Amino acid sequence: MMIQFSLKCEADHRFDSWFKSATAFDTLHAAGMVSCPVCGSTRVDKALMAPRVQSGGTGPEEARETDCTPVAEALAKLRRKIEDTADYVGVDFAREARDMHDGLTPERSIYGEAKPEDARRLIEDGVPVAPLPFLPRRKAN
Repeated sequence: MMIQFSLKCEADHRFDSWFKSATAFDTLHAAGMVSCPVCGSTRVDKALMAPRVQSGGTGPEEARETDCTPVAEALAKLRRKIEDTADYVGVDFAREARDMHDGLTPERSIYGEAKPEDARRLIEDGVPVAPLPFLPRRKAN
């Protein structure tokens, strides 16, 4: 199940985003990992809204790709750029990011998946990471 929140940044840009739960939003927000897709500000708050809960059928990714809003177009463009220029490392993201930060492997653009506690540790250790506003299309083995 996923929950959709209407959000707005300090510049009053309004956008929607999906989260695993309200607690997941609170955790990501407190870690500075929720940002405006228009200006990049992490000073984001929930806007007045009626929450939508997704329990099956069309997921948030499919719904976003059919939207014709400027934000949906920007998200689609960002997804294409990331998929074209970065390596998908799946569930090995935290290890790969840390190895690059520690100089054990050459730096390159990567994206993938990380458990919240692993992402939190990376941020606490100063590893430059950011959440993506979409789920990867590919899954690890």
